[in-house]
Amino acid sequence: MIGRLRGNILEKQPPLVLIEAHGVGYEVHMPMTCFYELPELNHEAVIFTHFVVREDAQLLFGFNNKQERALFRELIKTNGVGPKLALAILSGMSAQQFVTAVEKEEINALVKLPGVGKKTAERLVVEMKDRFKGLHGDLFSGESAFTLTAPDAEPEGNDAEAEAVAALVALGYKPQEASRMISKVGKPDADCETLIREALRAAI
Repeated sequence: MIGRLRGNILEKQPPLVLIEAHGVGYEVHMPMTCFYELPELNHEAVIFTHFVVREDAQLLFGFNNKQERALFRELIKTNGVGPKLALAILSGMSAQQFVTAVEKEEINALVKLPGVGKKTAERLVVEMKDRFKGLHGDLFSGESAFTLTAPDAEPEGNDAEAEAVAALVALGYKPQEASRMISKVGKPDADCETLIREALRAAI
């Protein structure tokens, strides 16, 4: 099990990041709420990971802290929720926002996430609420663990919109819907991560 990586960021292609550690490049899938906090290229990052082995692939999912990883692990235990859907959920909402939505039974907020229908949202509320009770009370509390800010980045021109659309498609949105979401928040000088953040924020 690969539980933690420390290395230089070689590539950032939302929601995928390539990190080199001891001469090995690891492709790590990250929720966008975690991706925003990554340092710039060629800077060192420390990422807590969850390793998923399937018949057709071996996938590594990364998070900025153990609390986010713990929530991801609880999510994929839910019936009908796989790693890809869990990644999409934690991209559309921060960990703290998701916990709040579950505790307040905000079904309407959850169904706005890609791949989450009413039945899945109701199942998430029921199952996750019970799991939260079994976890340490302070695991998902405290602003420090979930204060998310996007780093400054250089403008990328029109390529930023194409990359942002591709990232949303990778998270489960349909191509036409992803294009519409990005076009609604598009700005000439906006970078890819800003576009994704604003599009996901507007969707919720």
